[in-house]
Amino acid sequence: MKLYVGNLPWSIDDTKLKELFTSYGDIEEAVLIKDKFSGRSKGFGFVTFTDDASAEKAIAEMHEKDVDGRPLTVSEAKPMVPRDNAPREESGESQEAPMANPSEINDVVEDDIEVIDDNSDAESEEKDLETTEEAKEDAEDDAPAAEEAVEAEESTENA
Repeated sequence: MKLYVGNLPWSIDDTKLKELFTSYGDIEEAVLIKDKFSGRSKGFGFVTFTDDASAEKAIAEMHEKDVDGRPLTVSEAKPMVPRDNAPREESGESQEAPMANPSEINDVVEDDIEVIDDNSDAESEEKDLETTEEAKEDAEDDAPAAEEAVEAEESTENA
């Protein structure tokens, strides 16, 4: 039977974990769970006994026993429950994110956007200029204003 041993002091290593439980019977394995990056104990481990009677005795006597100032939690180990962030290889589904269809996105965006045209007056004036001759005449109308501005500037300099 496999036992869960929790709330272990940081001073406990694999051999000390095994030593804690050897007085209760033959131990197949004693494993302290460690952080994969730092190698530091996570504060729990598992002890596997060869017979169930020894394991039951260890649970009865070691649960809430004080070891280095910490009360141990000892119970029968339960199967690990899969977490949400675990790899989903078992489901057979692809792990790639679904791709969006750009044409569907553009249709939605175009339907939701209201186009506001601030240049409507400018466009209507351009439509009024039907020939290049009219455009030239329109440009000539602007010329005197430029000439007047130059004349005004010259007159202020002379004053």
